[in-house]
Amino acid sequence: MYHFIYATFPSDDEARKIAKHLLEKKLAACVNFWKMNSMYWWENGIQEDEEVAMIIKTNAEKFSEVRDEIKRLHSYTTPCICALQVEEGNLEFLRWIDSIVGE
Repeated sequence: MYHFIYATFPSDDEARKIAKHLLEKKLAACVNFWKMNSMYWWENGIQEDEEVAMIIKTNAEKFSEVRDEIKRLHSYTTPCICALQVEEGNLEFLRWIDSIVGE
Protein backbone atom coordinates (compact mmCIF):
# COMPACT_ATOMS: atom_id res chain seq x y z
CA MET A 1 0.00 0.00 0.00
CA TYR A 2 1.17 3.54 -0.74
CA HIS A 3 0.58 6.96 0.74
CA PHE A 4 0.80 10.46 -0.60
CA ILE A 5 1.38 12.56 2.51
CA TYR A 6 0.10 16.13 2.42
CA ALA A 7 1.88 18.61 4.68
CA THR A 8 2.08 22.41 4.87
CA PHE A 9 4.97 24.69 5.86
CA PRO A 10 5.44 28.40 6.58
CA SER A 11 8.21 28.88 4.00
CA ASP A 12 9.85 27.38 0.96
CA ASP A 13 13.16 27.09 2.85
CA GLU A 14 11.63 25.04 5.67
CA ALA A 15 9.70 22.81 3.27
CA ARG A 16 12.79 22.11 1.15
CA LYS A 17 14.99 21.46 4.18
CA ILE A 18 12.54 18.90 5.54
CA ALA A 19 11.97 17.34 2.09
CA LYS A 20 15.71 16.88 1.59
CA HIS A 21 15.96 15.27 5.03
CA LEU A 22 13.15 12.81 4.20
CA LEU A 23 14.73 11.98 0.84
CA GLU A 24 18.19 11.47 2.37
CA LYS A 25 16.71 9.09 4.98
CA LYS A 26 14.91 7.24 2.15
CA LEU A 27 11.55 7.88 3.82
CA ALA A 28 10.29 9.46 0.58
CA ALA A 29 10.83 8.66 -3.08
CA CYS A 30 9.65 12.06 -4.35
CA VAL A 31 8.34 15.35 -3.00
CA ASN A 32 6.26 17.95 -4.86
CA PHE A 33 5.91 21.58 -3.70
CA TRP A 34 3.53 24.41 -4.42
CA LYS A 35 3.02 27.83 -2.88
CA MET A 36 -0.47 28.82 -1.79
CA ASN A 37 -2.45 31.27 0.29
CA SER A 38 -4.14 29.84 3.37
CA MET A 39 -6.88 31.03 5.70
CA TYR A 40 -7.48 29.18 8.96
CA TRP A 41 -8.62 29.48 12.55
CA TRP A 42 -5.80 29.95 15.07
CA GLU A 43 -5.82 31.44 18.57
CA ASN A 44 -9.48 32.55 18.41
CA GLY A 45 -9.23 34.33 15.08
CA ILE A 46 -8.99 33.83 11.37
CA GLN A 47 -5.43 34.02 10.08
CA GLU A 48 -4.22 34.46 6.52
CA ASP A 49 -0.71 33.48 5.39
CA GLU A 50 1.32 32.26 2.49
CA GLU A 51 2.35 28.63 2.92
CA VAL A 52 4.10 25.91 0.99
CA ALA A 53 2.36 22.56 0.60
CA MET A 54 4.13 19.27 -0.07
CA ILE A 55 3.03 15.90 -1.34
CA ILE A 56 5.43 13.23 -0.11
CA LYS A 57 5.32 9.96 -2.05
CA THR A 58 6.12 6.90 0.03
CA ASN A 59 4.72 3.56 1.11
CA ALA A 60 2.23 3.16 3.95
CA GLU A 61 4.77 1.54 6.26
CA LYS A 62 6.82 4.75 6.33
CA PHE A 63 3.98 7.06 7.41
CA SER A 64 4.72 7.11 11.15
CA GLU A 65 8.43 7.78 10.55
CA VAL A 66 7.65 10.57 8.07
CA ARG A 67 5.12 12.11 10.48
CA ASP A 68 7.54 11.95 13.40
CA GLU A 69 10.41 13.49 11.41
CA ILE A 70 8.22 16.32 10.13
CA LYS A 71 6.91 17.04 13.64
CA ARG A 72 10.46 17.04 15.03
CA LEU A 73 11.75 19.51 12.41
CA HIS A 74 8.64 21.65 11.80
CA SER A 75 8.32 25.16 13.22
CA TYR A 76 4.52 24.94 13.71
CA THR A 77 3.21 23.64 17.03
CA THR A 78 0.41 21.78 15.19
CA PRO A 79 1.58 20.98 11.65
CA CYS A 80 -0.77 19.58 9.03
CA ILE A 81 0.44 16.06 8.18
CA CYS A 82 -2.22 13.87 6.53
CA ALA A 83 -1.83 10.59 4.67
CA LEU A 84 -3.88 9.98 1.54
CA GLN A 85 -4.08 6.29 0.67
CA VAL A 86 -3.21 5.46 -2.93
CA GLU A 87 -5.62 2.72 -3.99
CA GLU A 88 -4.52 2.41 -7.60
CA GLY A 89 -1.71 3.71 -9.76
CA ASN A 90 0.81 3.05 -12.48
CA LEU A 91 2.43 -0.21 -11.31
CA GLU A 92 5.85 0.82 -12.63
CA PHE A 93 5.66 4.07 -10.64
CA LEU A 94 4.61 2.26 -7.46
CA ARG A 95 7.44 -0.23 -7.89
CA TRP A 96 9.81 2.72 -8.27
CA ILE A 97 8.63 4.04 -4.89
CA ASP A 98 9.42 0.62 -3.40
CA SER A 99 12.86 0.66 -4.99
CA ILE A 100 13.65 3.87 -3.10
CA VAL A 101 11.96 3.48 0.28
CA GLY A 102 11.86 -0.32 0.47
CA GLU A 103 8.98 -2.72 0.40
